[in-house]
Amino acid sequence: MQLEIRPDPAEVGRARRWARSRLAGSGIQADEPLAETLILLVSELVTNAVVHTGRPAVLRLSLPHAVTEEATVRLEVADRSGRAPVPRCAGDDATGGRGLALVDGLADRWGWSVEATGKRIWCELDRCAKSGDLTASCGGGAVAYGGGAAFEGLAYEAV
Repeated sequence: MQLEIRPDPAEVGRARRWARSRLAGSGIQADEPLAETLILLVSELVTNAVVHTGRPAVLRLSLPHAVTEEATVRLEVADRSGRAPVPRCAGDDATGGRGLALVDGLADRWGWSVEATGKRIWCELDRCAKSGDLTASCGGGAVAYGGGAAFEGLAYEAV
């Protein structure tokens, strides 16, 4: 499944709504931690593509055909910029610059690759057998990033 993204900040909200509608038919409930985390990651990666490239992008969502207790969801954003994604260490007063830190802290795996027309940033989330305890069942916990900041069992809200 994919969605064409225009280089417009309003596309971020449209991308979240699109992803939520895809989840609704997948067997992944909207109030599951997996769904909430996925929507936040959609928001972060689409925002990065829109803000930092100023070019169209494509959002792809790969949901398992049969949702089991240990299914994996893959999210990809391909854009037309060859510039590598660069994690930043945002200061306490900064209003941005934490997107890749969130991706790193919340996704089970993530990375990026050069494409013929730009790059593709991807992340994967595992649906864990113990959905009530993400850190115990998904290998989560404290994830160090940049200047020593750590994210441990925190919830993030996309606004």
